[in-house]
Amino acid sequence: MLFRKKSTLPTAAEALPGRSTPLPTLDRHLVLGTPLKGPHPAGTEVAYFGMGCFWGAERLFWRLGDGIVTTAVGYQGGETPNPTYEETCTGMTGHAEVVMVAFDPAKVSYGALLKLFWEEHDPTQGMRQGNDVGTTYRSAIYTTTPAQLAEAEASKAAYGRALAAAGRGPITTEIRPAPEFFFAETYHQQYLQANPRGYCGLAGTGVSCPVGLGVAAE
Repeated sequence: MLFRKKSTLPTAAEALPGRSTPLPTLDRHLVLGTPLKGPHPAGTEVAYFGMGCFWGAERLFWRLGDGIVTTAVGYQGGETPNPTYEETCTGMTGHAEVVMVAFDPAKVSYGALLKLFWEEHDPTQGMRQGNDVGTTYRSAIYTTTPAQLAEAEASKAAYGRALAAAGRGPITTEIRPAPEFFFAETYHQQYLQANPRGYCGLAGTGVSCPVGLGVAAE
């Protein structure tokens, strides 16, 4: 029962109660050495991406290099405050596994982050990502500024056209202003740095995204 995968999101009344105290987590990034929770340098933007198991997704973003201030994994988009990993696995918190990316837009554009997001997972699978099944593995973009929201929506439209031309189905990615982000437990942070042979089930569609890296969405 605890690990039962859910294909529908719980209502607020159905969701697990959670707790008022945040879970213990790392203070500093294992690779970048920067604070996970800030403070971040002036001009830093924050973006959130859900693309299946957050272990491999986080590694993709920190490997972008210059311009990435820090990354962290956590739970977002649900009803339960400060959920544990085991609770999210039941499907009864409503959260997705998400990567927080703090970045310097003068060095790496939000469009470049979107391009990586679209190309490195399959955004057409609904409440799953490959063999990882359940609402926690859904595709999601949670934005922190109106400009991010507009660019994310435009990129979805552009990539949707590219996927359709390749014979793929419609995009199921959830895009909306960012709800509260809850940091995951210490052992999840930069998991594949601490466990180089750990699981990573991410697989893209093989379809290039025509946005990001200076390419217009429209």
